[in-house]
Formats: sequence, structure tokens, C-alpha cells
Amino acid sequence: MTEQSLPRGMIRATATTGTHEGYMPGFGNDFETEALPGALPQGQNSPQKCNYGLYAEQLSGTAFTQPRPERAWCYRIRPSVRHTSRFRKIDLPNWKTAPHLPQDVISLGQYRWDPVPMPEKGTGYTWLSGMHSMTTAGDVNTQVGMASHVYLITDSMVDEYFYSADSELLVVPQEGRLRFCTELGIIDLEPKEIAILPRGLLYRVEVLEGPCRGFVCENYGQKFELPHRGPIGANCLANPRDFKAPVAAFEDRDARSRVVIKWCGQFHETFIGHSPLDVVAWHGNYAPYKYDLRTYSPVGAILFDHPDPSIFTVLTAPSGQPGVANIDFVLFRERWLVAEHSFRPPWDHKNLMSELMGNIYGQYDAKPQGFVPGGLSLHNCMLPHGPDRDAFEGASNAELQPHKLDNTMSFMFETRFPQHLTEYAAREAPLQDDYIDCWTTLEKKFDGTPGEK
Repeated sequence: MTEQSLPRGMIRATATTGTHEGYMPGFGNDFETEALPGALPQGQNSPQKCNYGLYAEQLSGTAFTQPRPERAWCYRIRPSVRHTSRFRKIDLPNWKTAPHLPQDVISLGQYRWDPVPMPEKGTGYTWLSGMHSMTTAGDVNTQVGMASHVYLITDSMVDEYFYSADSELLVVPQEGRLRFCTELGIIDLEPKEIAILPRGLLYRVEVLEGPCRGFVCENYGQKFELPHRGPIGANCLANPRDFKAPVAAFEDRDARSRVVIKWCGQFHETFIGHSPLDVVAWHGNYAPYKYDLRTYSPVGAILFDHPDPSIFTVLTAPSGQPGVANIDFVLFRERWLVAEHSFRPPWDHKNLMSELMGNIYGQYDAKPQGFVPGGLSLHNCMLPHGPDRDAFEGASNAELQPHKLDNTMSFMFETRFPQHLTEYAAREAPLQDDYIDCWTTLEKKFDGTPGEK
């Protein structure tokens, strides 16, 4: 990204050793970055006077007493209390928060949706108005659970900013390119990448190439972290160095600006007279990230049987109960299948976790028909599901040579909580009413005659 391509009036830190195109590598690192020389204090966090007349302020993403507290020390033109005024409640009718239990909506079932149609350019959908909730789970007031959304965006936010006090957002683009101008720097995002936007981080979303469509996992609970690898060991899966945090960037611009805050499922707006993206320098380990899904290194069976899908976990949000996630973000990308005398696709199953899947591109091996790029499916808690007839017959009779699954990338938001459909998902989104029929042609093959079959 060149300096000329930056948003108007925004000044960004010069790339230094260890940065790449305006980003710093590492997940959970303690970063430090400054957009003006000497703006970042050395040796202490809160000096009596900061350089450039800046204010020192801490953004805390965890309790102070957590074993490794996560926070960012920010050195900004105005403290954040100047970035809000009196609040007024507003309504964003398509964005829902748990607990959300609409009447006359049945969430028990196996569901699949075609891609939500892309809007025409200039429709007026921004990051806020274009967010369409599909499912909710848990309870935002007790900080457990999640929601899943589809975003449709045609227009940039202009003098408008947002942060969620409820949640961390995991963003999965499927079409179009977005720019997140955050308090801590700039993230440009495109399909095959993801972004993580921490709870409490303020930002503006701009369209670089649109219209844009993608998926969002809204995490009410403990923040996403890299999964414990256990016997897998130190390598493969998602490597910390491939996550990129932005270098410092700030705006010093006077303009009437709208700030929208999501708090306990309610939306509030307030107006100020300047841009709130005024952090000139920061250091800490609480930051937004981007991650290129093409750097994910999958592992799997190299002799027989199909492993559990947990082997493909990119990020996990713990629940406090060991081994049971509030949310897992799971990726099914290109990989080799080599297992001998085995049924290679995911097997039929019924399990505690509820699974919302999305297709970024290509064809998913367990559903060769109907699950198209931009589409979604939901298999809820304790609802059986598995390969359709074509997938079953193909895998049961295939010659078991090494085979590469190519040109495929799907993901799953998996949670310990049942996911409840919103009215939008049940009545407006393009639901495939015949999805359940994909299993009706599975035949009875039982033969009780003794002997090997």
C-alpha cells in the first residue's frame, strides 16, 4: 500500500524491520509502533507529559488480573472520552444478538442457503446497514456464545465509525475487497483472508472493490486464540508468524462524525466534531489482525480413517471448560487424501457442537451438489448429517489412489451452543427448501446373509 493510497489525511508509520507492507508479524506478540518519531514513550507507559501533547490511554481486552492480560497502550490526540457525547438509541433491524428467539421460527433442522444475492452498486449498504444476522447462540449479557452474519456492502462509511462493546468480530470475505481503518492502523482485506477485530476497537470500513459479500462470526466470549496443538507438536496448522497486525496510523481531521456503539445487543449513536482515529503510537498485545488462509497447513490421516474436523481448527475461543470451545473456526482447504481402505469424506455424525458452514470458493467434498460459493449450511446440536448419496457412492466405490482436493475452501463456525435462526434466515435469505431431500435417496444396503460382503 503506498502513502498515496491511504485514506484522506491519514498518516501511517513507516515500515521498519520485521514489517511487511504496513503490517507486523506474529499472533499475541507485544508490538510497538509509532507514526511520528518519538511519539512512543520508552521505559514507562504513562509519563507525566507525552511527546507531541498526546494523551496516554490503555485499551484493555481482558481483566487486569488475567494470567497474561491483553491490552494496548495508546498515545492519542484526544482521549476516548472526547470521542463520545450523549447517546441516542438507534435500530439496525437486520443485526440480531443472542438471546434472540423469534416466534414461529423453527431452528431444529438441517438447513442450507444459496448465496444471498449481491446488491447493486450504490445501494447504500454500509458495514452497519449491510449486516444481516443468520443465527444467534448463547447470551451476550453473560458473555457466552456467538452470532453469525452475512454482510452485503456497496458503500464506504463516510465520517462514520463503529465499535462493538459486545464482541470480537471474525471477518471472512467471499467477494470484494474492504479496508478497515482502525484506531491501531489499517487492514486491507480480500477473499482467502480473514480479519479479527477486537472488542472495543473503533474503526471505519471502506469499500476498495465492490460490491462486497462475506461472513462474520461475532464472538461474545473469550477472545480467539491459536488452538493447543497437543500431539501435533510445534508446526503446521496456523503459524503465529502469518498473522499480521497493522502499524500505527492516525487522522487529525475536524469533521462532524457519527460514532455507533453496539452494547448488550443495542445500538447507540453519538456525534463528535472530529475523527476518532487519532492514535499516533501504540504498544501492547491487544490488536486487530489479518491472516491469509492460504498459509494454513492442514494435517490429516496418512494411513487410514478420516480424522475429526477439529484437526482443521485455525482459531478457537475457549469456554472455560477444558476441551469444549465457545467457538472453533475450522478451515477445509486444498489438501491430499491418501488414506487406505477408508471412507475418505467426513462420515455421518450427530454431535454436541452445532456447525454453521460457509463456502468461500470451489466444491466441498461431502456435498458435491448444491453447496455453492457464498452459500451457508447449518447442522444444529444433535442433528444427524453427513454425505449425500452422490458423495457416499463416489467415496464408497472410488479407486483409492492418492487424490488431491483442489480449488476448494470452506469454513465452519462451530459452537457448543445451539444456534437459533433469525427471521431473516428463516424467511428472507434464499433457503434451499429441498436440502433435507439430499439424503432421501440413500438406499438400504443391508444384507443379513452370513459371509463377507
